[in-house]
Amino acid sequence: PHRDATDKLEPNPGPSNLIVHPNDNKDILFYSIAVRQRSESGQNVTLPCRAPNNKKIIVVEWSRDDLETEHVLLYRDEQFDPEAQHPSFKNQVDLQDRQMKDGDVALILKNVTTADSGTYECRVILGDKKHRSRAHLKTEPISIIYLRVVAPPPADTSHLFLPAGSGAPVGLIIALSVVAVLLVAAVVGLLIWFVDRTCKDQSRDSNQPPAELQPV
Repeated sequence: PHRDATDKLEPNPGPSNLIVHPNDNKDILFYSIAVRQRSESGQNVTLPCRAPNNKKIIVVEWSRDDLETEHVLLYRDEQFDPEAQHPSFKNQVDLQDRQMKDGDVALILKNVTTADSGTYECRVILGDKKHRSRAHLKTEPISIIYLRVVAPPPADTSHLFLPAGSGAPVGLIIALSVVAVLLVAAVVGLLIWFVDRTCKDQSRDSNQPPAELQPV
């Protein structure tokens, strides 16, 4: 039955900075959520979406505004539909909870790149088998995510240098320390060699017989 805006329905839980506004369709009163989300390349990202859990979810559609008729993810007839999925999202996306407990239909984007930036929309259809013929109708999104994926910042090399005004770079100090250790080792080696050779010479001299005296 149709529900009007006076029916009580708690909005989807989420951060306080979400933009929430009611949106009425013929099945049930939803709350649309719009949120801006930022991520870095290579990360996994979860795009939140939650439907009311008082009816069975028969269709879940995640789309992006630039994909036209293809989907990021489409679930219907109790299974995922890879034929309707855009090739770039194959093996890259999944539902956070495939059981969709408590209406959780959040989307996981794996190993995102800057090409994944865009506006994502989550739509669901609730009901039972007799409503499946309506699964292809365009419904209003219940969650809109403005995702921006940025390249990771360059590696921090500041730890390779001492703070300003403290002297030479750490790399130079390490190199000089190694050279100093090698020099000390070389000097010690030469001293050991010299002492050992001196001892051998003295030992050889002491083992020689005394020279015979010549008669006068």
